[in-house]
This record gives sequence, C-alpha cells and structure tokens, in this order.
Amino acid sequence: MVLLDSSLEQPDLLIHGKWVVPVVPRKKVLVDHVVAVRDGRIAGLVPLAEARRMWPGADMLALERHALIPGLINSHGHSPMSLLRGVADDLPLQAWLEDHVWPLENRLIAPDFVAAGARLAMAEMIRGGTTCFADMYFFPDVVAGCVEETGMRAQLCGPILEFPSVWAADAQDYLNKARQLCEHYRDHERLHFALGPHAPYTVSDNQLRAAVELSAELGAPVHMHVHETAAEVRDARRSDGQRPLARLAGLGMVNERFQCVHATELLDGEIALLAGAGASVMHCPESNMKLASGACRVADLLAGGVNVALGTDGAASNNDLDMFGEMRSAALLGKLTAKDAAALPATRVLEMATINGARALGIDHCAGSLETGKWADLTAVDLGRLNTAPLYDVCSHLVYAAQSSQVSHVWCAGEALLAGGRLLTLDEEAMLAAAEHWQEQVRPDA
Repeated sequence: MVLLDSSLEQPDLLIHGKWVVPVVPRKKVLVDHVVAVRDGRIAGLVPLAEARRMWPGADMLALERHALIPGLINSHGHSPMSLLRGVADDLPLQAWLEDHVWPLENRLIAPDFVAAGARLAMAEMIRGGTTCFADMYFFPDVVAGCVEETGMRAQLCGPILEFPSVWAADAQDYLNKARQLCEHYRDHERLHFALGPHAPYTVSDNQLRAAVELSAELGAPVHMHVHETAAEVRDARRSDGQRPLARLAGLGMVNERFQCVHATELLDGEIALLAGAGASVMHCPESNMKLASGACRVADLLAGGVNVALGTDGAASNNDLDMFGEMRSAALLGKLTAKDAAALPATRVLEMATINGARALGIDHCAGSLETGKWADLTAVDLGRLNTAPLYDVCSHLVYAAQSSQVSHVWCAGEALLAGGRLLTLDEEAMLAAAEHWQEQVRPDA
C-alpha cells in the first residue's frame, strides 16, 4: 500500500474491485483491493479492510464481481471513418482504398462529418473500456474538440500528404498546420499531438525530411503506416530499389519517436533496426486479417525488444473498435504466426493493450497501468457472467473470454465516462440520429 499524501486525507473516489490488475508489475493480481483516487490521480491501491479502517464512513463504489484494469489504449485508428463502417467489405487494401474509400472521402469530408464520426467512435470505444486512442485523420482540430467534450485521452496526428486535400492546400500547408496543432496542445493534460505522414507511397522524400526535422524540433512522435502489405514492399523495391523501412531509416525517421503502424512485412534485420532505434509497432490484427494484408511477427518483435502496442484501425476496415476482440485476435493470430501455442500469453497481450500503448505514445509516465501517481484511467469489467465462469485466471479471462459488453464503468483522470453501462458524456440517441443522417449521405439506398 502506497499513498501520495497523508493517509488521513480522504480520497475523492474509492473503487472496490474483486480483482485489481495493475499490469505493472507483470502478472500481479490484487484480490479485494480498493483503488483510491485523489485529484484525478491514483492515490493508492489498498486492501479492502485497510481502506475501511482508514476512511470509515466514506462512500465506496463496490464492484464485487469485477476486475479493475487500466483503461485500454487503442494505439491506431481513424475515428471519423466509423461513418463508413461496412461500405466496402471483402476487398484487398488498394481496391478498398482507391475504388471506394477515397472517392467517398473526397465527396464527404468536412468538419461536421468528422465530428459526427469521431463522437460515434468515441462512444463505442468508451463502452468497450478504451480511455485513450491514437487517431489519424483530416480535421484533427475538430476531433480534438470532441475529445475535450467527452473526457477521453488521445494522440491526434497532423496529417501529412504530398497532394492537396480538403485539410491542406499543399505540402507546406500540411507541415504548418501540424506545427500549429502540436504547439497549441503542448501542455494539454489529455490531448497529445503527433505528425502523421500517411505512408511511404503517399509522401515524398522531401516531405519526409521536413517531417523528421519538425519531429526533432517539437519532440513530437511520427505515426505512419509502414510495411502494411507485401505489395507495398514489392512496389517500393521496383520504384527505388529499397524496402520502405530502409528508405525511412535513411531519412532519419526511425528513432524512439517513430510509431510504425501495421508492420506485417518484416525481415529479421528490420526487427533489429526497430529495436535498436527504440521505435514502437502498432499492431492491428483484425484489420490486417480482414484486408488480407498479412500477419505481423509480434512474438519475434517482442523477443527482439521492440515495444508492440495494439490498435483496431478504423471501423471501416475492422469493422469495430472493440479492444477486447482485438486482444483475443492478437493472441490467437500471434500463436498461429509463430507456430507456437506459448507465444503471446494473456499477460503480454493485456500489456500490449495498456502499458505498451502508453509507451508507444510517450505517456507511460502518467498512464497505461494502475500505479500510484498516474492518472486514474480505469475500466471495470464484470466477470460474473456465464462466459467468464468458472474463473481460475483473471488475465486469461480478460483476453480469451471477456466481451466488451461486460464493461460497466470507465474513468479517465478520475472522471466517470461510463457508469452502469450508461454513457455520461455523450448523447447516445443524438449520435444514432447523426449516424442515420450520414448513412443517407454515404449511401442513400441503404
């Protein structure tokens, strides 16, 4: 038991969980403990009997068949694309993007579309126990406003492309707007900004060099789709004789701030390169499987010392933002890819969805685990259900058996976002009405 201040000072919030899974240290499960919250931060993890003695008569939320875990961190997505959920299924990546998604986006993208899609995505994520997400999309300033409204935590990317879009007029405009966003939100407690060059095949060397310089100047991460498919790697070699990761390394991009999204096509030397640089990989197993993009060598990455975080990708290619489903898929696909049933045990996968995500985003000093002094980002999961009975191993059930519908409560920085399964900072009926409106704009005949 460790407290921030005097043990006589009563916390703002006391939450009793049958099991508390702090994630750090690994494999630790505390039985009948209370998470004490003061000023939005974790003040201590205290045995139930001790908490009652220290704070007699204090109100305590009793979740007697629940596991309390760190809020899940969705390390890669495109939240406004929730409005394109299911419009172009069962297609490979390039056909999906070029023939369907990009034409729709060219017609629809505007601040009101982005806001409606982001709110819908955030509601789904909160219901599924996610408190923090990394996002890459146009109008990140609009998404930032939605994050502030809902009380979540997020890393948002200033998108960088070579060609003009509704967001920016030219290559320099993308960089200028990314700089403005990073500087504007520099000291925000829940909003963090990164540079978001889309992919090696959509950004030139000159633009990438400028992004590397800006990243170093601002200390901002770089979040980028890399080695997403075998075709991407093959086409790059035909174009300039280099694999994409080698090209990026030559430009100085592969360092401790680099967030490499997908990475389904990696050689042993590339894994060593990422490890030596201190880069992170954002693994999106369900999207990769659905688009038949390939399988990330997660077990080899972890064994090689690379930090691997977990993400859903956008709802247009997943087709949900369910981190419980993503954990299960990551564990099973990881075992299949490694041809080893012992690869990716449940505790490691839970880390990928929590503390590894925080490390990738550079916020592990204040989020990603239940430790004294960190923000009180918590998720309560009801394990007293048929599909999680009997219970022998809490972490096993969280990864292999639990469903997002078992999330009952969510807090971010000590503020309740979900209570008893009810959204507190978003209007569900209004979001459903907005989704129906945009459905008519996307596909009037649906």
